[in-house]
Amino acid sequence: MEHITLLLAIVVVTALVFDFTNGFHDTANAMATTISTGALKPKTAVAMSAVLNLVGAFLSVEVAKTISGGIINEEGIRTEVIFAALVGAILWNLLTWLLGLPSSSSHALFGGLIGAAVMSAGWSAVNGPTIVTKVLIPAVAAPLVAGLAAMAATKLTYRIKANPEAKATAKGYRAGQIASAGLVSLAHGTNDAQKTMGIITLALVTQGVVAPGSNPPLWVIVSAGVAIALGTYLGGWRIIRTMGKGLTDLQPQQGFAAQTSAATVILASSHLGFSLSTTQSCSGAVMGAGLGRKGGVVRWSTATRMFVAWGLTLPAAAVVGAGAEFLTKQGPWGIAAVAVLLVAGSGVIWSLSRRKPVDHNNVTADDLDSESAGVVTTAMAAVTPPPAAGSVAAVADQDLKATIPAPAPTDPTAPPAPAAAV
Repeated sequence: MEHITLLLAIVVVTALVFDFTNGFHDTANAMATTISTGALKPKTAVAMSAVLNLVGAFLSVEVAKTISGGIINEEGIRTEVIFAALVGAILWNLLTWLLGLPSSSSHALFGGLIGAAVMSAGWSAVNGPTIVTKVLIPAVAAPLVAGLAAMAATKLTYRIKANPEAKATAKGYRAGQIASAGLVSLAHGTNDAQKTMGIITLALVTQGVVAPGSNPPLWVIVSAGVAIALGTYLGGWRIIRTMGKGLTDLQPQQGFAAQTSAATVILASSHLGFSLSTTQSCSGAVMGAGLGRKGGVVRWSTATRMFVAWGLTLPAAAVVGAGAEFLTKQGPWGIAAVAVLLVAGSGVIWSLSRRKPVDHNNVTADDLDSESAGVVTTAMAAVTPPPAAGSVAAVADQDLKATIPAPAPTDPTAPPAPAAAV
């Protein structure tokens, strides 16, 4: 009994560590565009996001119930399976954070859980229809819906404000961007914090502490909300930099459109119990906003690396989770070995990140802008029509031309210049 109690405590602590990594891994979802456009200072932005993540954790438990009683069959699942699943999810989160790739913490958790459950009890332990309807379909649909909505919203905002006062318009949209960023943070709390609530509740079910199908206890909700808020406050600066500067160049109008679209998709999915990836929703919205502005483009080389990470998340976390579960099945020494490997792997990734640190001081640096635009981006820019007279872009272009001195007038009576020698 003592061993079981200790194991359950280890699983709960590990789940909260995952929730912490989820927080700093996904801070970019809410605040990357707000920081990149200068609407909020970096530290202010992450503090605001942390508070709203905590508030959002108390608004719903539908996603938590999907995880604790939907992804895998609760009967016959050992507590060690939950531990192994969390190991796979944490290591993948840390690796993609090191690379600055906004991958899905949700899919990392699902992958680790599926791999560990299959290693423990075979394929019958996995609820295939639930995975398809509430994980895989939202994974494909969410970024597309958010991207199309953000593209349409961006076009609409520029059409409505066809002849604005540039400074006044930018100020107004920055205020709207702050409000929409708060909405994304609130939505993130209602979706992602619940995933950890669900995984802890599942561990409690395996030990008979709570009945199958129960809502998360209050202490689980509070601890999960606090953990994700702390992680958010630290700020995943590497991923913020990629989403804010690496995918596209955003103006305040685009940032407002992207965040509002993403928040709408996330809140709707939370209400329906769809455990989608907030990262994919927000990334899709950023790309849609980038394409919605005339002359706006997406850096497809960065987007391609991000797509690859999305595709690898489920299988990679599943493989690590299955390997960890294979070790835990060997007994106490296997559980200890998995814990040591988790700590060692996390330490190595952290050490590598210190070689080229990214923090709130250099998160908006422009060296990412030096990336080659690529064939697709260049072609799209070439066929984009010039901005209409009176638009924001035209006003900016006229301001730029006004700073360039006009060429000196020529004397019509002067003899022509001699031709250049060939």
